[in-house]
Amino acid sequence: MHIFVTGGTGHIGSYIIPDLIAAGHEVTGLARSDESAAAVSALGAKVRRGDISDLDGLKAAAAESDGVIHVAHRQDLLPSSGIDAVAAAELAIMLAYGEALAGTGKPLVVSASIGSPGWENLGRPATEEDPALSGGDKYKGTLRVRNVVETTVVGLAKKGVRSSVVRIPTIAHSTTDAGFLTLLIGLAKEKGVIGYPGDGANLWPAVHARDLASLFRLALEKGSAGKSWHGIEGEGIRFRDLAEAIGSGLGLPAVSIPADVLMLPGYFGFLANLVTLNLPASNLITRQTLGWEPAQPGLLEDLDNGHYFPSADPA
Repeated sequence: MHIFVTGGTGHIGSYIIPDLIAAGHEVTGLARSDESAAAVSALGAKVRRGDISDLDGLKAAAAESDGVIHVAHRQDLLPSSGIDAVAAAELAIMLAYGEALAGTGKPLVVSASIGSPGWENLGRPATEEDPALSGGDKYKGTLRVRNVVETTVVGLAKKGVRSSVVRIPTIAHSTTDAGFLTLLIGLAKEKGVIGYPGDGANLWPAVHARDLASLFRLALEKGSAGKSWHGIEGEGIRFRDLAEAIGSGLGLPAVSIPADVLMLPGYFGFLANLVTLNLPASNLITRQTLGWEPAQPGLLEDLDNGHYFPSADPA
């Protein structure tokens, strides 16, 4: 298959492209700069110059391909226009793909979030069959407004698109990770301790970036239309266990930060609203349906490998 990939030079995309090529697919990656074009070429893919703000360009690329994997995001809008503008721009992208792929049965696989805002009170692990909760005016300015992107992608199945979403966790770890986990490590270095909220019993899902890449490919190759898949290595990891692993790697103590409106922001800053989330989830349907089995080191094992802590090595 000839696959069009956006976000191919990002953390996850840079694993998706090689995985697709290794499986025998031809890949074209979107690149908006010379630097990105060089990176896409280095991964073994063809280059299509353009930008995800160019909806006509995205429609043309989708129509010319046998399938699309979209993992790019309009985070550039966040500082100036906020989350509502990000959601609106990404919704327009999904509708553009829908126009290009309607009635073709071609696959469209898009990244979503494992912690769909509003799931915190399910009282059980979230499953692939739990829908993203609706947003609307009531939730303007919150992460929940982005749920419309997932519901729109899933809804494209009714228009003859083999569309699905891969829900990914906050932590996708690897030797090239520069995401949330590195923020926690940087915070620990700054504070001299690694904190966890309250008793740290809240569960956070995680996955290795290579395992996530293989899931995107399997969803593309054989996933049914209108489905959601869970790209997680297990039900979740206690935040305290995560903090203690980081502390071990840095040689710093892990300490409880009282879960109140003063202490949490005092340590975690803008991350305070995230670290208290309890997001247990199951990947059973994904594994049974797609035959996906995480094969890379788990999060705690990966932290123990040492590549997250080069500065902690003795001089």
